This record gives sequence, C-alpha cells and structure tokens, in this order.
Amino acid sequence: MAALFLLFLLTVSVVSADEDGFVGVNIGTALSDMPSPTQVVALLKAQNIRHVRLYDADRALLLALANTGIRVTVSVPNDQILGIGQSNATAANWVARNVIAHVPATNITAIAVGSEILTTLPNAAPVLVSALKFIHSALVASNLDGQIKVSTPHSSSIILDSFPPSQAFFNRSWDPVMVPLLKFLRSTGSYFMLNAYPYYDYMQSNGVIPLDYALFRPLPPDKEAVDANTLLHYTNVFDAIVDAAYFAMSYLNFTNVPIFVTESGWPSKGDSSEPDATLENANTYNSNLIRHVLNNTGTPKHPKIAVSTYIYELYNEDLRPGAISEKNWGLFDDDGMPVYTLHLTGAGTVLANDTTNQTFCVAKEGADPKMLQAALDWACGPGKVDCSYLLQGQPCYEPDNVVAHSTYAFNAYFQMMAKSPGTCDFKGVATITTTDPSHGSCIFPGSAGRNGTLPNTTSLAPSSNSATSGCHSVYIYGAGSFTTSVILGVLLMSVLFL
Repeated sequence: MAALFLLFLLTVSVVSADEDGFVGVNIGTALSDMPSPTQVVALLKAQNIRHVRLYDADRALLLALANTGIRVTVSVPNDQILGIGQSNATAANWVARNVIAHVPATNITAIAVGSEILTTLPNAAPVLVSALKFIHSALVASNLDGQIKVSTPHSSSIILDSFPPSQAFFNRSWDPVMVPLLKFLRSTGSYFMLNAYPYYDYMQSNGVIPLDYALFRPLPPDKEAVDANTLLHYTNVFDAIVDAAYFAMSYLNFTNVPIFVTESGWPSKGDSSEPDATLENANTYNSNLIRHVLNNTGTPKHPKIAVSTYIYELYNEDLRPGAISEKNWGLFDDDGMPVYTLHLTGAGTVLANDTTNQTFCVAKEGADPKMLQAALDWACGPGKVDCSYLLQGQPCYEPDNVVAHSTYAFNAYFQMMAKSPGTCDFKGVATITTTDPSHGSCIFPGSAGRNGTLPNTTSLAPSSNSATSGCHSVYIYGAGSFTTSVILGVLLMSVLFL
C-alpha cells in the first residue's frame, strides 16, 4: 500500500492561489432569543466580517444583508436535498426564490447544498451530485454561474487513515458519489467544502494528540508531527486535516480542486467529560486560526495557498441539543457581547471582537479556594505581580477574601502580559470577562477608571528589590479571610500555573 501512496508524491499540484484567504463566520439560528436580522448585520459590520455562511436562505436576513457588500453563502437544508436532487424544476424554483430574488443587491457568492450529507443523511447520497448539477444549471440559465459557486460541505470523518496525511483516502464506499462530485467541482471551478474540527480529533485521540498541537501553539521541532512519506512537518492538527483531504483527492486523481473549510472552531464551555472546552482554549484556537488563515500560510502540502475558513460560529446556540459544548461554540452571546476577546494583534481588523476595548481576567465562579490560593501565591510571587494593593489599608484589600484578591492578581498579571493567549488560565481557575471588576477606590489595571483614563500601571513591573532578592509575598486565607503576609526566602517555582 505504501508504494501506491508514493506514486502520488510525484503528482504535480495545480491548486492555485487565485485570491488571499478570508475568514468568515457561520450563523446558526438555534437561539431562544435570536437577534433580529438588522442586529445581526450591525454586528457583522462592527466586526468587519465580510464573509458569512447561512444554514438556509432566510429571506429577512438576506434582505438585511443587501447593499452591504458582505459575501454570502446560502444553504439548501438537508431536508430539501431529496426533492431537489430528483427534480430539475424543484431546483430551479429554489434558486429563483432564494438566490435570483436577492442578487445583485445581496452579494451571494456560493450555495452549499446540504451539510455532511454522506455521514448524516446517507439515503440522500445517491441524488447529491444531481442536486448540485440541477442547482448549477439554474444558475447557468440566469447567467449567475460565474459569480456563484456550488458545492457541498463534508465531515472530515469521510477521510480514512488521515495521518500521516499522505496515506489518507476517502471511505471507498463513497466512491460512486465522490468521483462524480469531484468531476463536477473541477469542471465548474468550484471548491471542496470541508468541516475541520481539531477539537474532536483531540478529544477522540485518547491523549495521543497534544493539546498544544490542536491549538496552533508553537511546538519545538522535535515535537512536530512528520509525515514519513513526504517528510513534511505538521505543526498543527488543522493543516494535517486539510492536507489529508488534498491527498485523498489525489488518490482519486484530482489535484486541482481547492479546499474551503466551511466549519472550524472550539467550544468555550463543556461538561465534566469535556475539560478542555474552555474560554481560554476557544480563544487561543480561534485567534491562532484567524491569524494562520489571514497570513496566507497555507499548509505543508500547499504552502502559500490560502485555506479560507468559516468559524463555527457567530452566536452561542442555547437551543442546540446534546452536550453542553454543543451550545457554546459561538464568538458572541445573543446580546452581541463577546463570549471572549480574540487575541488578534497583527491579524488585521476582522473579528477584533473586543466591543468595549476592555477585557479582564477574573477568578472563575465556583473555583476551588485552595486552587485560587495557590494561583494567587504564584501570581504575587514568581508571577512578579505587585500585590501591595491587596495589603490591609490599601485600596483593594476589601473585600477580604481569596476570590477578590486572586481576581486582582490574575488581572494584573493578564494586563502585564498584554493579554497574551494562555495568560488567563491559572490551572483553570481564571476566566476572561468584559465586565470591569473595579470597585470603589480599587481601580483594576486595564480599567478606564471613573475619569475615563487608565490608572498608572507602572507598578505592574517587578521592582528592583523583588527582582533581585528572590523574596515574594504569599497571601494566605483561613476560613475565607486574610490573615497575614509572609515573606518567603525561596523562590516558589515548584508549580507553574499558566
């Protein structure tokens, strides 16, 4: 089998980079309090989001998107695939009602025919390619085929033996569908739509995949995954998934169909079985993903070939069934407030979702007091935060409890580190918020303060004494109250909390 795969290494790639990569968002509607179309569009504009994917072709939202220039992918819902795939007239009616009625005012650039049909609605698979062809024929009849591409999103689970990527191939039982589908995409100049979720690959790997590898965090060269057949180095799961799809297409002799990732993201909250569905991990993944795409980094197989990607998703969907994580993939709550603030320095203005321009790091609700105490000790010691504001008689001494004091210390460290990814975690007992935790005369670092100006934050830098003496204060609480400040003569570096 390995010899067969080596044949494909000789294939000359003709996937071309015809435009820079973009980042868009998916807009789901399973919300108990769905924002109005006008509110949705206002948020898209405020966040400079220029590409969106809808899971249907909602008339009100398409009308609200008119004259905005935002590029829209509309979708044929799964429950309409059988009808459209068996009737050219039904397909033409769908296009007339959901596309022609809205262009050119609404900038519809693609139609996603169903979603993950092969894995979620296999009884519709035999008519899937017919559905694409019928939709495309209706576009041709209206002279819209040059402007609007037609494809269908696939789950990455249809790719078997996905690592190393060079050995990947599609589930052979789908060849009767996949081969004519790829022929259609190639002949119409369309793209292969792929839903890529490193989160699920990580969760299902039983510890084989390191979390940092899933989150795009930097890896030392000896920790990078290497494809033994190609000697290509993979620094993240996302690139490996995309290249597996490229190699799977190569296995069927299709080398000139580009890939668009129609869904990718990371949940910000999960149940007890999903400990890595956290705000910080979601922030880290999506921030790094956006930067990766907008830098036109490409993948090891196709460097500099942009992989445009739609983040899943714009809003948290509280009505989605299943695990807690299913409801918490959104970048925003239904009121338009960010679930977390993306770290996008150097990645342009798209999705710079700090709508208040202020974010803070606070103790997580319900966190173990002993864990908070330990993290507080680290922040005020090795973390080099100036915790003198927490001493008795100082502005932030009250309320005198571990939650309040650790919140101050966590945030001071977070601001000192320029809100860098990973600096608001503290072993899972801290979280990011846009609510200013300042109170009374205790003005937190990063706060605009009462007079609209930032407080003096020079105290966040370690003093010359603390930097040279190796002595750090540890704030100890008994029965929830502050008792004493102890000066240690050794540097407490035994536990790293970040």
